[in-house]
Amino acid sequence: MTPESTRSAERIQILGELRGEVMMFQPMAIKEISAGGAQIETAFPLQLNSLHDIRLTLGDRSIIVKGRVVHGHITDVDQETVRYRAGIEFVELSDRVRAVVEEFIEAIRAGRSGLAIQVPQKPDKPES
Repeated sequence: MTPESTRSAERIQILGELRGEVMMFQPMAIKEISAGGAQIETAFPLQLNSLHDIRLTLGDRSIIVKGRVVHGHITDVDQETVRYRAGIEFVELSDRVRAVVEEFIEAIRAGRSGLAIQVPQKPDKPES
């Protein structure tokens, strides 16, 4: 059986040039975050004004946001790697996704200000 005979639709050869893009999730470090965007660090440059789907793991929740690159620059160069920083503006956030981001930020703020729920510690000596 040939690949052509197993296809449900006929393919046509492109004469000339037809361009496309492929989306791949690559690791990144989130350096700063707000409800409006983030500053990220990557091992690859991002094109200014390009749009990207970005997966964020915020605590126990994982969301995908659309982000536009608003600025970028090289932050570190060594013999084998180059590190890039980029400012990302979140675009077209749904109310639900915005709420998840805002709740995550508030949880971080609460933890830093000591307002987080404290887990009781066991006493050194048993109480009598």
